[in-house]
Amino acid sequence: MEKRNVGGRQPKGQPEDLLSNFPALAFFLDGVEIASTEGFIQGIKFPEGDPRREQAFRMSGGKAKRMARGAEGRFVWWQGSEIAYGSFEHHALIERAIRAKFDQQPAAMEMLLATEGMELVHDLGYPESATTSLPARVFCAILTRIRQERLARS
Repeated sequence: MEKRNVGGRQPKGQPEDLLSNFPALAFFLDGVEIASTEGFIQGIKFPEGDPRREQAFRMSGGKAKRMARGAEGRFVWWQGSEIAYGSFEHHALIERAIRAKFDQQPAAMEMLLATEGMELVHDLGYPESATTSLPARVFCAILTRIRQERLARS
């Protein structure tokens, strides 16, 4: 089976990978505007009211990822709830954000649907951190579910 790497690191001169969490593809989740999935993933690491949270929500790519270096890493916060970092609930919240991105960004959904029949992998060329917000297997499973559900409706 052909594989499609959704790690997001494209060679110079190649179009941005819209399947990655890094691109500036704005979406709304629960009435909150978010500049990118990565901005969301990093922003929720800060409690509501923390100015770094709102900053991260307005960022994309590596800037958003670096923004969360000072985060505690035990919880994430959303809509008044404190959620254990790395828990099923944490990953379900990230999935909601990823779904919102694809629902609100037709070009990204088109790119995802074009991977029909491919295995989605997330390989950055180095080992994944044990404390990553979104393990590669979880991210690829989310993308695969979204793709399968959309294709089933077509």
